[in-house]
Amino acid sequence: MAAASTRVLKCDPESITFSDDKPIYSDPEAEKAIASAVLHLTQGQVVAFPTETVYGLGAIALDASAAAKIFSTKGRPSDNPLIVHISSFSMLSPLLPVSYTPSPAYTALMRKFWPGPLTLLFPTDPTRVPSIITAGHPTVAVRMPAHPVARALIAATGAPLAAPSANSSGKPSPTRASHVLRDLGTTGRLPLLLDGGTCAVGLESTVVDGLSDDGALRVLRPGGATVEALVAALGDPGLGRVLVHRRDFVLDKRVEDAPTTPGMKYRHYAPGVPVTLLYTSTTSDGATRRVTADAFFREVDGGGAGRVGLMAQEDSLLLARARAHGAQRWLTFSLGKRAEPASAAQRLFEGLLSLEEQGVRHIYVEEVTEEREGLAFMNRVKKAAGTTLRIDYTVVPFLEIIIRRQYRFQS
Repeated sequence: MAAASTRVLKCDPESITFSDDKPIYSDPEAEKAIASAVLHLTQGQVVAFPTETVYGLGAIALDASAAAKIFSTKGRPSDNPLIVHISSFSMLSPLLPVSYTPSPAYTALMRKFWPGPLTLLFPTDPTRVPSIITAGHPTVAVRMPAHPVARALIAATGAPLAAPSANSSGKPSPTRASHVLRDLGTTGRLPLLLDGGTCAVGLESTVVDGLSDDGALRVLRPGGATVEALVAALGDPGLGRVLVHRRDFVLDKRVEDAPTTPGMKYRHYAPGVPVTLLYTSTTSDGATRRVTADAFFREVDGGGAGRVGLMAQEDSLLLARARAHGAQRWLTFSLGKRAEPASAAQRLFEGLLSLEEQGVRHIYVEEVTEEREGLAFMNRVKKAAGTTLRIDYTVVPFLEIIIRRQYRFQS
């Protein structure tokens, strides 16, 4: 028997506004699409929908059996907790213990970033939040998405939604409805997909744990809310130090093995073809093999049949040289200008999925400076890449300068 096809409904985010946290629709079709999705959710089914970060796969968070369908649809390990999405502050309190009061730091962050791409860890009320959501931990991860379709769907449902990325577990997160359809739409387990266009941020939310006794705020997963923006929101002298996982601190191995938030334990974001991270300007992580740029291109060009993909920022020498080699061997994907790391973050998953769809046999991704959105970009690439390579540009040949200038004039 053929698998049931996924129903796709267009839902224009620009047609949705809010008054007192309630959605107002200027397009009847958007309102009908939201109503249809709400019906599926209240019947215990899953629905895929856009957020400003990536597309999510949602179910009612307080319904354990509905939440279980998220895991079966994605093939997600049961010990990987889910983020709970709310549409208003009134939805937050019922998830938490009655005695809990958010810290001044949390209050400042919620005031600045909600709605937006920031997830905070809170103590949970286990009598309300099923253990399948928290993977048995005493904390629950919560965020309030900014995307109008996501907020309208949660508000119209009248209940928080658990919603990881709408992709098969371990694959790159979807930033377009077509990505979701190509992945989960063929399984027969996704009944409805709301198409709200391309996700503006393109990477998952930043996850912060501010529950430690020392008052520090620990970034467990960098994302759409940059560390620099978090520091600015906390003020000067600040309501707490901001520490980044693996840069400023390392979690206890027991916590690493049983994470309190998604995106930490398992290899994530990897397409179906090998990915190599190319270090070209910083000291590389781990035991990375070093080659010259000339040797790199000779090695790839002689590495067998089929094209390869290169993802790099627009002013990259590697990108210019790959383009000069021609599309018969190299497919290139621009990550935008070096001065705009948000563009690289927004285009990362799009590039991985696009190059895979075009049939490349290998994808090479050049590093981005780990500042602002570049920190989240590198976090995802390091998890996606099976290998790393150091491209040594000790001396830039004159030919490289000619190639770069020639490409600029042509474009």
